[in-house]
Amino acid sequence: MNKPLKPIPHFASEAEERAFWQEYDSTDYLDWSKAQKVVLPNLKPTTKTISLRLPQHLLDSIKAAANARDVPYQSLIKVWLQEKLHG
Repeated sequence: MNKPLKPIPHFASEAEERAFWQEYDSTDYLDWSKAQKVVLPNLKPTTKTISLRLPQHLLDSIKAAANARDVPYQSLIKVWLQEKLHG
């Protein structure tokens, strides 16, 4: 049985909209059975800057490996960490 949907109100700000959705059930306003999957190809994951102390010889070796691959050394470190974590 389909219930009639309520109209979504106009919000003056994002904070007002956030407060509304925290209080009300979205199924009263949206038919989620008609939702479509969305791909956001340009969305980049949030990054966090960290400080990492490495022996100078190790950093020199990483930089040489990155230079041989023509990539930034920090990018190479991220790739290696990702491979090690999921490999």
